[in-house]
Amino acid sequence: MRAAVLEEYEEPLAIRDVERPSPDPDGVVARVDACGVCRSDWHGWVGNWEWFDYKPPRGHILGHEPSGTVVEVGEDVESVSEGDEVAIPFNFACGHCHECRVGYENLCENHLGLGFQEGAPGAFAEEVPIPHADINAVPLPDGVDQVEVAGMGCRYMTAYRGMAHQADVSRGEYVVIYGLGGIGLSAVQIANALGGNVIGVDLMDEKLEMAAELGAVATVDGSEVDDPVEEVRDITDGGAHVSLDALGIEETCKNAVNSLRTRGRHVQIGLTTKEQHGYNSLPTDTIVMNEIEINGSSGLPPSKYGEMFRMVEHGKLDPGAIITDEIGLEGVTDELEAMTDYQTVGIPVVTQFA
Repeated sequence: MRAAVLEEYEEPLAIRDVERPSPDPDGVVARVDACGVCRSDWHGWVGNWEWFDYKPPRGHILGHEPSGTVVEVGEDVESVSEGDEVAIPFNFACGHCHECRVGYENLCENHLGLGFQEGAPGAFAEEVPIPHADINAVPLPDGVDQVEVAGMGCRYMTAYRGMAHQADVSRGEYVVIYGLGGIGLSAVQIANALGGNVIGVDLMDEKLEMAAELGAVATVDGSEVDDPVEEVRDITDGGAHVSLDALGIEETCKNAVNSLRTRGRHVQIGLTTKEQHGYNSLPTDTIVMNEIEINGSSGLPPSKYGEMFRMVEHGKLDPGAIITDEIGLEGVTDELEAMTDYQTVGIPVVTQFA
């Protein structure tokens, strides 16, 4: 089968034939129908994240935002059948550890990172193996499109968890989002659907315009104002109730926290690069004196997919509106290169594999 293989960091991915996978007894193999190209793929492509064991080895297949159709089923699988269309989480859960048993499969103690770690070859390929399929292969309901599910992938579901669960966005609250890439734009749409009044902050006109189309009540061009924090505080009459840093750089992280009013809730989704090596400075005294709540968000437990899918089924969420390009495997490297300077808009999705 054809796959996009990481042969050297920051060099074009090699599109070549590799051996097709076989399912474990408790796993399945799915034909990849679509796979998003995410900034997390960029982190893997440049060789980030060794500090938490997510630096993919050379020779690894990247890609972690797939949807697919089951083509082969292991003998111990009970809930998935050949021909089922499935969503596939990017953190493969074991289904047996404490976190899995209490409904936090996204934080599985034995998880494997799809497209990043040994034992979990990625989905920039014609087929992908899914271990522990009874928990990691989530059947799609009617009315949810395969390409849209790939767009949900890592970014949309993580933004959903951040806005709906971690921040628990409520009606009428101000939500400020720093960084309007795939995560940020997903969060704009989701927070808007939950009743929030969203403010998007970025440096690119195209991204600011797309945020407005997705429901932002205001946008701030960080390149045109002296202080985006003061701009946000003026718009919100004292600060947002919820903030999200979707980039992971020190400036946006600090600005997001400083944009909050007292007892505000900050959600961190953006991750760091080699320069920061896992750490950003935060306004500690402000956090203490204003009783700011800090939350992380990493994926969505498969047991919670149903609530998100129901909102998609009934038109309250539209992940397809954030998909901007459908490409082939040969186009993945171009998208990754564009991400170096934050030039991609929306979510590109691979739909051509052969």
